[in-house]
Amino acid sequence: MGNPPANTQHSFLLASDLLDRQQGEAALVELEGLEQEYPLLAAHILLAKGKAYQQEQNAPAAVETWQQLVAKYPTSAVTGEALYLLGKSQPEYWQQAIAQFPAHPRTQEIIRQQLSKNPNQPKLMAILVKYTPDAPGVDKMRDRLIQEYAPQLTPTEWEAIADSYWLKWDYGKAGQAYAQAPNTSRNLYRAGRGYHLGNDQITAKKYYLQLIQEYPQAVDTGWGLRRIASIVKPKEAVTYLDQAIAKFPQQAPEALVEKAQYLKTLNSSKSATQALKTLLTDYKTAEAAAEYRWDVASQKAQAGDLVSAWQWAQPIVINNPESKLAPKAGFWIAKWATKLNRPQDATTAYKSVLGKFPRSYYAWRSAVALGWDVGNFTTIRQQVPQVLQREKIVPPGGSATFQELYKLGLEQEAWTQFQTEISDLSNLTVADDFTKGLLQLHQGQNLRGINQIAELQDRDTPQDKQQWQQLRQTPEYWQALYPFPFESTILKWSKQRQLNPLLVTSLIRQESRFEPEIESSAGAMGLMQVIPPTAKTAAKNIGLSNYFMTNPEDNINIGTYYLDFTHQKYDNNSMLAVASYNAGPNAVAKWVKRYGLQDADDFVEKIPYPETKGYVESVFENYWNYMLIYNPEVGKLFKNLNT
Repeated sequence: MGNPPANTQHSFLLASDLLDRQQGEAALVELEGLEQEYPLLAAHILLAKGKAYQQEQNAPAAVETWQQLVAKYPTSAVTGEALYLLGKSQPEYWQQAIAQFPAHPRTQEIIRQQLSKNPNQPKLMAILVKYTPDAPGVDKMRDRLIQEYAPQLTPTEWEAIADSYWLKWDYGKAGQAYAQAPNTSRNLYRAGRGYHLGNDQITAKKYYLQLIQEYPQAVDTGWGLRRIASIVKPKEAVTYLDQAIAKFPQQAPEALVEKAQYLKTLNSSKSATQALKTLLTDYKTAEAAAEYRWDVASQKAQAGDLVSAWQWAQPIVINNPESKLAPKAGFWIAKWATKLNRPQDATTAYKSVLGKFPRSYYAWRSAVALGWDVGNFTTIRQQVPQVLQREKIVPPGGSATFQELYKLGLEQEAWTQFQTEISDLSNLTVADDFTKGLLQLHQGQNLRGINQIAELQDRDTPQDKQQWQQLRQTPEYWQALYPFPFESTILKWSKQRQLNPLLVTSLIRQESRFEPEIESSAGAMGLMQVIPPTAKTAAKNIGLSNYFMTNPEDNINIGTYYLDFTHQKYDNNSMLAVASYNAGPNAVAKWVKRYGLQDADDFVEKIPYPETKGYVESVFENYWNYMLIYNPEVGKLFKNLNT
């Protein structure tokens, strides 16, 4: 279908504007005959006509137009809106909307209205649990369904409940619900995994065994074999792992490592060594091979054998370029080269990390080692990088109708269209999944949106992997993965506290994924995840008597005050300040005393809390990516990389 004439687009946009200004009669003039001229948006044109008639107090014409829309375009997302409008006077249309368009925002509005009148309607609650698991009040509905209506729930409704628990990381309850869901390999695996994570290993084993018996070839069974191996005795575990190695090539690398561990427990060191040799020869490009190589390289380096460490690490860069360990291996090869008095090799390795792995934490560390002015641990705080506004991202997925609406600037209509389109699609394309992430960001569901986009890297078919690789070459992908919500508030309080605003943004991304109302298991609240006692002290010191930690303004005010405090405590060393923000000042003080600060990279490697070590690396990787996306000077440095 070719592009519609510009005059038809203009007429539709003008009509939409006139409707917004309650000028129905003028809108009807613009819409006259437009349905035939603009077939891509014909359903939307009929909806607009009905609204224009309604504004002109011509209710019969409005109803007739919307009925025509429902009849001519029964599967169009905009029909959900028409059914909502028709149902205001004829309730049977609302029932039709619930049946045909359960994911439509208007349908969810209908359901909430009906539940407000009669809350004892489990079928309606189940729809909201399935299609809006993150919406306010849905958690309570889900719990009510189980507590009060369990015998009435269908297996499909149990699956929706289970998916909702899984989405919330409440795996124990998810496992119990998946046990009631339809008998599929996915649901059996998740039932077993849910019980497993909920510390009920006996029941977990039962579902893993059922999965293995009933779905011997399913992808989920490969996972099931590895999971069941972790809860049985070593000899039995080896048997299950051998099945995973033989039948599921994607699970084989990790299964070989796990098998080697169990064989060592069984004093079969020769067989364990053979399993690891098989890993390095038959699966050298697997992540498990990279992890094993890095473990050996680290041990060699700690023993002072830097040449052997180099030899073990080098194949990771070559064979495992997609591994999270590849940039780390490349960076430490450069560090070891420096210690071995091979400066040219070190420079080459640093440049290689920047060129091959430009988005990694180790790319930033390499840039610092090469003398780039991008801020080091001891200078980041004082830097105030230029922050450029980015263009709005054009979503690559969705139907032609969605794309047309978005192009016209009718974003709300576009997102409603897309949300309805994907409601029953379990296997979305990479473009659709990315667009779904953009929708979640648009709705303020920042954690879900960022995670949705990040999980694209886990796609496992060759076609999906290729599409993801193409997508990640675009600036739009990285901008969506590192969004900048609450920008004005972050810039304001960063300036007030004399903090680098991109460092503050990076810490917020790591702490909360920009979710204002999130609360941790330890009670830390909001965007910057400040615990109540710290918030109380900070608020008192800055004279803030009335504050709410779910309010972005208050949270960033208090959080930046505390980040300023941790910087002052450690002489503006941002690495120590960030580590202290996560682990507390006392722990960091002990580490400094124990390890010293002669080499910051050595110090980070030695941080004894895995969570804090990962936290530090993630915050500064975030910082580097925000610099790449929002600061133009870094791009100029990259242009000169190989000159």
